[in-house]
Amino acid sequence: MTPRHPLTPGRAGTASAALALVLVSAAAGSPVSAAGGEGGEVPQGAVAYRTTAQFATAGRARDLLLHPDSKKLYVGSDDLPETAEIESGLHVLEPADGTLRGTVSQAPGPTGTLGRRAVRQLVAPLPGDGAVFVYPLRGIGTAKEGDAAAAGAWVPGGPVTDAAPGPTPSTVLVAQGSVLSEVDIATASVQRSLTLEGGERFAYDRTRGTVWFTDFDNRRMHRVDLASFKVAATVELPAGDGFAGFTEVDPETGAVWVGLDTSVVVHDATGKPIGSIKGGTKGGTEGGTNGGGVDMPRAAGFDAATHEAFVVWQDPGDTSQPGSDGDGALTVHRTRDLKEAAGPVVLPGNHAQSGSAAVAVQPGGGVVFVSDPAAGRITRLERATSPRITRSPEDRTVAAGAEASLTAQAEGTPAPTVVWQVSADSGRTWQAVPGATATTYSFKAAVADNGRRYRAEFTNHAGVSRTAPATLTVTAPTGGGATGGATGGGTGGAAGGSGDWATSAGAEGSAATVGGSGSAGGSAGSSAGGAVGGAGTTPTGGALASTGTAAASLAGGALVLTAAGWALVRRTRPRRTTG
Repeated sequence: MTPRHPLTPGRAGTASAALALVLVSAAAGSPVSAAGGEGGEVPQGAVAYRTTAQFATAGRARDLLLHPDSKKLYVGSDDLPETAEIESGLHVLEPADGTLRGTVSQAPGPTGTLGRRAVRQLVAPLPGDGAVFVYPLRGIGTAKEGDAAAAGAWVPGGPVTDAAPGPTPSTVLVAQGSVLSEVDIATASVQRSLTLEGGERFAYDRTRGTVWFTDFDNRRMHRVDLASFKVAATVELPAGDGFAGFTEVDPETGAVWVGLDTSVVVHDATGKPIGSIKGGTKGGTEGGTNGGGVDMPRAAGFDAATHEAFVVWQDPGDTSQPGSDGDGALTVHRTRDLKEAAGPVVLPGNHAQSGSAAVAVQPGGGVVFVSDPAAGRITRLERATSPRITRSPEDRTVAAGAEASLTAQAEGTPAPTVVWQVSADSGRTWQAVPGATATTYSFKAAVADNGRRYRAEFTNHAGVSRTAPATLTVTAPTGGGATGGATGGGTGGAAGGSGDWATSAGAEGSAATVGGSGSAGGSAGSSAGGAVGGAGTTPTGGALASTGTAAASLAGGALVLTAAGWALVRRTRPRRTTG
């Protein structure tokens, strides 16, 4: 029986084929998902409001008005027992920090005598500066910052229960219970009036010449045509016997928003129902979570620039009532579909035991003011938008020792800060790069950086957003081909002889070696080894990490090595002899 040579095709061919398979697999690589791509804690561009200040400089705030011309914050207020030093009346505040600019506390009584008056409702801004307001019980007053006393007159009839700007600059609309009147501001004389079946609150749609008069007791609204001053239609409201909140009109769309019990019901400009918004600190559209459903809608404001509605909810303030937690909320909704436009904001301690809250919205929605009558304070909230990635870093290939530069950009309100992160395990884990806090990150690339991924993380008050990762490829210095060839040749020369066949992946930066013990077959081994080692510039990780041209050369070398194995077998096979 003829003995099998260690390099017979049964073993040499199998080993060479195995090496070729390993090298080709390393060259081809396997797909890796781009972990850590765009994303973060909240969706990019998400809107949130946060409390930035609280003012206690205006007593028990009953109503708020941001003057469109002077930009001052006007506050109508009552006295607070705990703050006797703050007079009731018309307060003028600096909206940035709540600094009290002035107070007008004197207004005429029914006989014209000046006296200290509370201000219950702010009706309209005066041109340039100042406000038209209502003071108990039937007073219509005007004043601006710096006035020693307000001008005013008393409307004949019962107490004024609601008011709105009139169809002309010199008039206002007032409700005295179920009586709607147009009244001259300077003299308080009634120009025309209409008695309805019930109600005491209303909203005026100036664009469409319509008044929506709400009869909460009978759960309906009357649409009054202001040109004829007659009821044009009646709209039924959802049945119930709960709390009556507010009636407001969206100036942009003409939709009428009614705070009713623990919901807001919305009708379009013709009176057709659109939908409803549930109460509670979680907000939500119809059918959504309402956080217990006990919070009551007490005020609403609109912003035409963002097409959003701002609703203030107050807790009943009755701890014996299930679901009552003593806190209110501000919710923000898109006017076109009533869905949330920003996350709800909890208003600690804002309850209805001391009166209804009020809201004022800065044009553009950047700042919102909410009053808390029970606590005698005004909360200032600012709009924040989570970072939105506008540029992600791109993959880079650089030589070792050269500078690598990565750039990322994002926008948000307030302007986000940035921190660069690096991953050495294909994006499974990430670490912050110390000191890398600019939108462009530049550094000197090292061989050890090859294959690492980089991304930028942007953060502001509204959330965190991250860029898609970029991969850095670092090539070794040139001139490694001769060294690789020599190493490969030596290794190949050692291959052959007696002993077991072995394969080993090279150490970092070196080609894989193939061989065994013995010296037989040195010539063929040298040839094969030269082919394998000829790639020369193997990146970090050895031949198994090779890609591109280097990997192709290694795969070709494996095929040459296979052929060399066959040649060795043929050359060393024993010749048959005849006996």
